[in-house]
Amino acid sequence: QVQLVESGGGLVQAGGSLRLSCAVSGSIFVINAMGWYRQAPGQQRELVAHITRSGVTNYADSVKGRFTISRDNDKNTVYLQMNSLKPEDTAVYYCKITIATLGAYWGQGTQVSVSS
Repeated sequence: QVQLVESGGGLVQAGGSLRLSCAVSGSIFVINAMGWYRQAPGQQRELVAHITRSGVTNYADSVKGRFTISRDNDKNTVYLQMNSLKPEDTAVYYCKITIATLGAYWGQGTQVSVSS
């Protein structure tokens, strides 16, 4: 069984920073892609950032230059450093991983709230 535990969300003022973490445990073989998604009230879940096992990254246009995704393959953990936060970044942030032969798994979500 695979478990994803997210942490690091919270309330911050506009212009501030937060760092999200997602630690993966359980029956893990090889974690391929890891990513962060977000969902604001009344909106669809959207991709924020994505990183392959080899470290190739991809970002939503709205966060380029402000957010940085990274991963530690030894710790089976993915991070999202969020700088220069804006009120429109307010959402529940979800971690998603893809494991070879097992498929995709989602975390439970962590709330990020940015006040103006």
